[in-house]
Amino acid sequence: MENTSYTICRQLVALCLSHGVRRVVLSPGSRNAPLLVAFAREKAIEHLVVVDERVAGFIALGMATRSGEPVALVCTSGTALLNYAPAVAEAYYRHVPLIVISADRPDEWIDQDDSQTIRQQGVLGAFVKQSYHLPAHADDTSLWYARRLINDALLQAQTPCSAPVHINVPLGGSLCEVTDVAPEKPVCIEDMRPVQQLSPADAARLALTISGTRKVMILATMAAPSPVLQEALSLLAKLPQVVVLTESIANMHDDAFIPTIDRVLTVIDNSEKSDFAPQLLITMGGSPVSRMVKEFLRRYSPAEHWRIGNEPHVIDTMQSLTCRLQLDAASVLSQVAPLCTPLSSHYAMQWADREIVATALHNRVVDTAPWCDLRAFASLSAAIPSDTVLHLSNGTSIRYAQLFDTPQVAASYCNRGVSGIDGSTSTALGASMVDDAMHLLITGDMSFGYDTGALATGLATPRFKIVVIDNGGGGIFRFIKGPSDLPELEECFEVKHRQPIEGYAHLHGFRYFHADSEDTLKDVLPQFFAESEQPAILAITTPNEVNATVLRHYMRRARE
Repeated sequence: MENTSYTICRQLVALCLSHGVRRVVLSPGSRNAPLLVAFAREKAIEHLVVVDERVAGFIALGMATRSGEPVALVCTSGTALLNYAPAVAEAYYRHVPLIVISADRPDEWIDQDDSQTIRQQGVLGAFVKQSYHLPAHADDTSLWYARRLINDALLQAQTPCSAPVHINVPLGGSLCEVTDVAPEKPVCIEDMRPVQQLSPADAARLALTISGTRKVMILATMAAPSPVLQEALSLLAKLPQVVVLTESIANMHDDAFIPTIDRVLTVIDNSEKSDFAPQLLITMGGSPVSRMVKEFLRRYSPAEHWRIGNEPHVIDTMQSLTCRLQLDAASVLSQVAPLCTPLSSHYAMQWADREIVATALHNRVVDTAPWCDLRAFASLSAAIPSDTVLHLSNGTSIRYAQLFDTPQVAASYCNRGVSGIDGSTSTALGASMVDDAMHLLITGDMSFGYDTGALATGLATPRFKIVVIDNGGGGIFRFIKGPSDLPELEECFEVKHRQPIEGYAHLHGFRYFHADSEDTLKDVLPQFFAESEQPAILAITTPNEVNATVLRHYMRRARE
């Protein structure tokens, strides 16, 4: 069969397949032609073509996050590689295995004023687990060396802590030459690792501490759904001394959990916060969304703080860490939870009672508020169909989502690795290409405008739906202390012009819906979710100034 004449490129593709890569996102170019040919002709790897490398990077991130499998990226030489950086940085802090493959000029042409040539070796070094530069020649020794490097890269990406890797491939000569070749069968190096778990003695010691501590708080933040972890947390939540707090993107649901942390914290007065503070804090998952819970736990430090996670460095977000358990949270708690015993304590009940108060006050504020973001989110959250995969952009969307419980969704995701607004649409689009579920992105108008390149790919299906909170751009800065007090708020922090959302929808083949009141929103939501012929965009217009006023009132409602 015919394939690229570049042996190293063929072997790179064959090893990707052997190491579990099933999807690749290709961006057109000339220098990467041998790589494009090699991947396109490997039918066991699904490939799609995305011109914009920044969009391509986030699409691959979404695919890898949703599938739990490594996804490869292929670009040409020069600045194309730099456009991957935002998505690669997000993947690094989310522990997502992206295989970044860049074509390059041969070493002798770097810094020689040759076109599309920059110093590519190690350019993503701060945000990848390891960088690799393959040999440019194809003699036996060079091929052995290349295979060794590729095997190492693909193993490093997935074990023991997943992260992106970068493989730089120098290519010269006739880039589009193909030839008859036999299928490549390079040696795939297998990596066998023992199952990581606590020793029985350590599990018993941790369980004894939980069993003997009157106030234990478990904080679960950003993570993929895990039935094993879910079962363990549910078992622990039955103990009267344990309260389990979960963020919206922790993907953990149980009636005994506290799923709306900010909602509850706003009804705990400063004078009583020390009584609600834990003696033992157990944290797991990615970067916390809630600024309020971080401030609370930093101010009222626990005597002990255990951090569970297979992470490459010490993470002490709450400034109180006493024990690092460098293991998967599901593995640890599935061992420890069955060994724990109840203690005479009112701690869990104390939090549960305050959640009841918080919910009543939440409903009262929402019901009496004028039309605003808060009321829009209330109607939208309740209307999301069961088993929808929910995606949230950073800024307004993820913060409002913290105030509403949506147990009906299949999973919730947000780019909270570095919390940028770039790439939210592309990431959600990539995730939607992995399965047959409905995928809903709730995004702000600034984030939407920042990533309209995702719409231009033509990859969206009718299962992909976008809600744009059209509040004038940058409305979150009216609420955040600091920017909200500056005279430059309107000039430098907010975007005064409205995004042409309807124009983008029509241009890229999306059906457009619009709502500017609670009544119009409730009327349009069933049509929006029922749309089955085209992907759909719903713009919800809200008043910028009113949004911040209502949200401030909401956060102060415990004292009113």
